[in-house]
Amino acid sequence: MRGLLWLLSGAVTLIVLIGVGGYVYLRFLSHGLSAHVQPTAIEASAAHLALKLAIPAGARDRQNPIAASDEVLAEARAHWADHCAACHANDGSGQIPLGQQMYPPAPDMRKQPTQQKTDGELFYIIENGIRLTGMPAWGGNARHEQDSWKLVRFIRHLPSLSQSEIREMESLNPKSPDDIEEERQEEEFLKGATPAESATEHHHHH
Repeated sequence: MRGLLWLLSGAVTLIVLIGVGGYVYLRFLSHGLSAHVQPTAIEASAAHLALKLAIPAGARDRQNPIAASDEVLAEARAHWADHCAACHANDGSGQIPLGQQMYPPAPDMRKQPTQQKTDGELFYIIENGIRLTGMPAWGGNARHEQDSWKLVRFIRHLPSLSQSEIREMESLNPKSPDDIEEERQEEEFLKGATPAESATEHHHHH
């Protein structure tokens, strides 16, 4: 009888190992290490649990020392537009090429998984980053701690962000060389130069 139980347990273990091995192959090895593959629900749950366990209890319970105000939100908006929007988008949706090409993709921070985190958890993530994702650690000095707490206030504000705030942030986003060149051409056009004259003048300056 005991031998039969050992045989059955061995068979079950083998089936489980084959199943896990098959999952790993189909999920990872068949796609290489491509970041184009969407994380499964199992991976998302495991990552969420790992993140929760990685944040010390004391850090999770910290209260935001920065009081909410229009001035604080304005500072945080500018900071977000300049440093965070490249991956998270101005509205926190993550619907921006760089954010969507990461693995896992940048989350929609307006939704429950982010909004239900404590202020202390959000602050800890901003300061320390998240390993094996695109989220870097921004902490390092007392001055930045103040900025991080202001960003926590802004993250809480994301679900009610207005279109006028988004437009303001668009003017504060870092500009690419193509954006700068386009603005220069528009300026020249408004001054009365034709596109050909503008290009010739630009060439001479170089």
